[in-house]
Amino acid sequence: MAIFEVHGGNRLKGDIIPQGAKNEALQILCAVLLTSEKVTISNVPNIVDINKLIELLAELGVKVEKTGAEEYTFQADAVNVDYLVSPEFKKKGGSLRGSMMIVGPMLTRFGKAYMPKPGGDKIGRRRVDTHFMGFEALGAKFNYSSDNEIFEVEGKNLRGTYMLLDEASVTGTANIVMAAVLAEGVTTIYNAACEPYLQQLCKMLNRMGAKITGVGSNLLTIEGVKSLKGTTHRLLPDMIEIGSFIGMAAVTQSEITIKDVSYENLGIIPTIFGRLGIEMERRGDDIFIPAQEHYEIDSFIDGSILTVSDAIWPGFTPDLISIALVTATQARGNVLIHQKMFESRLFFVDKLIDMGAKIILCDPHRATVMGLDRKVQLRAIQMASPDIRAGVALLIAAMSAKGKSTIFNINQIDRGYQNIDGRLNAIGAQIIRKA
Repeated sequence: MAIFEVHGGNRLKGDIIPQGAKNEALQILCAVLLTSEKVTISNVPNIVDINKLIELLAELGVKVEKTGAEEYTFQADAVNVDYLVSPEFKKKGGSLRGSMMIVGPMLTRFGKAYMPKPGGDKIGRRRVDTHFMGFEALGAKFNYSSDNEIFEVEGKNLRGTYMLLDEASVTGTANIVMAAVLAEGVTTIYNAACEPYLQQLCKMLNRMGAKITGVGSNLLTIEGVKSLKGTTHRLLPDMIEIGSFIGMAAVTQSEITIKDVSYENLGIIPTIFGRLGIEMERRGDDIFIPAQEHYEIDSFIDGSILTVSDAIWPGFTPDLISIALVTATQARGNVLIHQKMFESRLFFVDKLIDMGAKIILCDPHRATVMGLDRKVQLRAIQMASPDIRAGVALLIAAMSAKGKSTIFNINQIDRGYQNIDGRLNAIGAQIIRKA
């Protein structure tokens, strides 16, 4: 099992380019199953979860060709539906939560789909009810076998309908949209997710011949078509990585420029980190962050303690809650971090407390951070990465700590961050990867 040996206390300086968006890629790559024609995808991040999904598509019968450093072509003209019931698919699909996104395309194009109970981060319950309620509304029949933990969906003649989603699930909305584009008639989805990555999916599908309106809102209307054609698509930069770099710069007192961030698609992310006291300057489509000796957490107008909480788009993404929390540990002032969506995502704070951070874990969803204002430097410890986002939060903490920290289970970080040690070392970090 690989580890990171992190020598903290180094200030970084230079430019860093964010990778392609992982969460967008998981949707876009599955959408290639909707057509028999070639689809070219660029800015694909070289990370474990995406590479696993590409491998899964290839084993499903999709012709995959790597045409550049971060570019692939896909052609799903000979899909083997029977592979979905194989032991190999159960093992590989069950280890990757993103593989859930193949169900909508397979259902609408081939009339059936199978899916093992998905894996992924252990951050609490991540139910899939919204996906299957949407498929059933379109006319599909759903069955779950608890004995072998397999989801089975069948529906050869999907029909458009009106549906009000029980939650604005990003993956649920994406899966239903992909199923609806080839369904007969009109589908209306209310309380749809409207994240930039979902917008990207809808725009790509429209270029392929779909008829989707309301893109960017929580009310989508989809007029079904008979078939879709090929297209080209470029993934957005990863907003989670961009937010991680903003927090990292503040905690490590570094001067960095994050290049080509697609600023208009960052939503409230710069605002939230600004309220944590971080200075940043937009320079075209780049974000410049100066080295800051101190940064002070804002308070509400009435003087009460600032609360940073996650919410559906355009609210603050839950994937950056861990980063906001570790950023606050060296700020001046206090903040309440409220992680609403996942009840296990704050359980990494015990490692930060061991490092000297002042944090009170109020309950599984809330933690109060009392910033140290750099009066006390975090100390190096040994720790393990529990999930992708907490892993990077711990890496940031280790980069600011005094001494040598060891982070185990870094395969979790590799699932979501491309060559993170190499890219950070290039601008001054000291991170050693050991087998």
